[in-house]
Amino acid sequence: MDTLTVPQGNFQLARFPVRNKETLRAWDASDEYLLHQLSEEGYPSHDSRVLICNDSFGAISIALADNLPTMQTDSFISQQATLNNLRINDLPESSVAHINSLTSLSSVLPKDAKFDLLIIKITKSLAQLEDQLQRLRPYLTAETKIIAAGMVKGIHTSTLQLFEKIIGPTHTSLARKKARLIFCQYDATLIPPENNYPKHYLLENTQYQITNHANVFSREKLDIGTRFFIQNMPANSHYRNIIDLGCGNGIVGLIAGEKNPAAKVHFIDESYMAVASAKENFGRAFPERSAEFIVTDCLKGVSDNSCDLILNNPPFHQQNTVGDFIAQQMFKESYKVLNKGGELWVIGNRHLGYHVILKRLFNNCETVASNKKFVILKAVK
Repeated sequence: MDTLTVPQGNFQLARFPVRNKETLRAWDASDEYLLHQLSEEGYPSHDSRVLICNDSFGAISIALADNLPTMQTDSFISQQATLNNLRINDLPESSVAHINSLTSLSSVLPKDAKFDLLIIKITKSLAQLEDQLQRLRPYLTAETKIIAAGMVKGIHTSTLQLFEKIIGPTHTSLARKKARLIFCQYDATLIPPENNYPKHYLLENTQYQITNHANVFSREKLDIGTRFFIQNMPANSHYRNIIDLGCGNGIVGLIAGEKNPAAKVHFIDESYMAVASAKENFGRAFPERSAEFIVTDCLKGVSDNSCDLILNNPPFHQQNTVGDFIAQQMFKESYKVLNKGGELWVIGNRHLGYHVILKRLFNNCETVASNKKFVILKAVK
């Protein structure tokens, strides 16, 4: 755990999930830059309505907790990180109001009220930013202070163009410690284009209409990894409960449900937009069929020894941090959740070496299928 020292105070902050011997901080240079800038300009005042978007581990929200901000994120993990960091700093959990990326902003504002201060951390997904700005615009005025922050490598001309196109005139700060700020002024006369999200397409070789919210991987078409996975989808009458872990738009679980009509499918992801997409897609495909949709961190809250088959395409990054730590967490928790004889099926790029981790955890691992890019592995409890 490290200490963030900014004009607003000194704060002990941890990443989430909390890991032993963590080497990465829970904030970056753009968080520090933004908090210093706000202090220099005297923002926010004590009665300001503050909205903070995409605060990865809650650094900004914790620093501004005295102002009772609202934090909007698509990430369950970001919410849990913020709650954990509030506890670490002996701040009431009620100091920060939490809403997800699909929650109507009118639910956190008095009638006809607008935000006085809007803070946005720039994410990797340009689509997510575009959708976000479209949803935010109705709750801004010319008096709203709008400031975004990110690392220089993540701010592009296309990023600034979105602010210009949807909100109004935009300029950037000088770079500091490889971080940059974006300043935007709301233009009431601007007529922004219609929101392009969610996206829709027909799943190839099926009649399934697929809906994808903005922060869902492979929004425009079926990606090659998922195509390979569903081409090798297992079917067995012994599967009664199937989990699509890290479900994204739910295509893997949807096809698993098609191949295993007697099974109940559980869709799990830490992204609210992903689970919402999966729910819409499965519900449209099988309107009379029961399924479960859960937003959580990996398999937290899922009962041990409760599942026969887990299907998993693990992410290999958290925000901008690349590694296999999420995959390892998914595999360990899958072992607990599976019944004896239950199966974990994993797809990944051939070079990632997931077979080594699976053999260590399950004492077995076999290759189900492979091609030049991907491998599908099966481990049995």
